[in-house]
Amino acid sequence: MSPLARIILVGAILGASAAARAESLGTIGPTYPIAEQHLLDHIMAKLREKERSGELKQLQEQAQARATQSVRSPKPVPGLRRADTARTYYFDPSFTLDRNVVDENGQVLFPAGLRKNPLDVVSLSKHLLFFDARDPRQVQRARELIDTYQGRVKPILVGGSYLDLMKAWNRQVFYDQEGALVRKLGITAVPAIVSQEGNRLRIDEVVVK
Repeated sequence: MSPLARIILVGAILGASAAARAESLGTIGPTYPIAEQHLLDHIMAKLREKERSGELKQLQEQAQARATQSVRSPKPVPGLRRADTARTYYFDPSFTLDRNVVDENGQVLFPAGLRKNPLDVVSLSKHLLFFDARDPRQVQRARELIDTYQGRVKPILVGGSYLDLMKAWNRQVFYDQEGALVRKLGITAVPAIVSQEGNRLRIDEVVVK
């Protein structure tokens, strides 16, 4: 075979190989032109559409109503019951440091492992009274306890509207958000009143008649 023939043959083989690699595999599913809308434009268009239809105003009013309701009557603390028998027990608030407490210069102020009782430093100035304002009998009992202790009581709700009670009683009322305090103190029934006795806290779960 002449040199020219060999060149032509090699060129044909290479061309056939390239054509094979570029072979079309067909179309899988429908195809569309690339014309993606900017995300912000898409969001704004949706908002304008909802505003024109009145849906946006309705959503805003619903969100405002939910927020108002959550403030007026927060989610009640789960797992609590009305006290049907009196129970008294004590809680030791002492804690042990799990790490060193240092100052700005790195000097150790309190070493890890140190056990401290906050009641050795500060005192409970008022009794803590936990109750559910959704229960009229508990509200009445709480009012009686406040009068018994001559107002030296901090009312703390585990259910109901603290705003409504503040207006009715004309005094500050608190709420145990997510039950952090009752869980810490081991309270399972309300009303319950917490008092300080020495370096311990006394918890009395009070029967509602």
